[in-house]
Amino acid sequence: MRAPAARGRTILKYVVEVNGTQMDVTLGAESVAYEADRPSPAELSDVEGSPARALKIGTKVYRVVVERREGRGRYTLWIDGYRFDVEALDERTRAIRELSRANAAAAGPAPIRAPMPGLIVRINVKTGDVVEAGQGVVVMEAMKMENELRTTAAGTVKSVDVVAGQAVEKGALLVALE
Repeated sequence: MRAPAARGRTILKYVVEVNGTQMDVTLGAESVAYEADRPSPAELSDVEGSPARALKIGTKVYRVVVERREGRGRYTLWIDGYRFDVEALDERTRAIRELSRANAAAAGPAPIRAPMPGLIVRINVKTGDVVEAGQGVVVMEAMKMENELRTTAAGTVKSVDVVAGQAVEKGALLVALE
């Protein structure tokens, strides 16, 4: 996923979990930054005749072998002989996953909340409608992509708290269910 360009450079933002520790990583066209650190020059190149790659960050060079694992954004990395289990997800995917987990943990129908700031494009239900688990109830645009927000359990629409064209903040109540 691509975020807005800054000074002509593409910037990608990821939430990366390494061996259970979570951090924010920002990748520029020729740089990398961890958490709130300043970007460091970075480049990645193949090592001829080897599955390894050379990763240069600032003045340090690392030998990296990457193995894709089952699941979105999951990898095993061997960096200079040390193994790291890694999950790298863009900000949008991570936000949607966390919201889905929070809603799934609740018993009964959970309210539909905005997983990120965005614009309500379409509302597919009205007060009193009966909905099924997994049914799409609201479509919102965020980061130039339309996202259909779905129910986690069957229920009845108690209230619709937004209208099409409305801008919402992360966590805003969109549809209440009972």
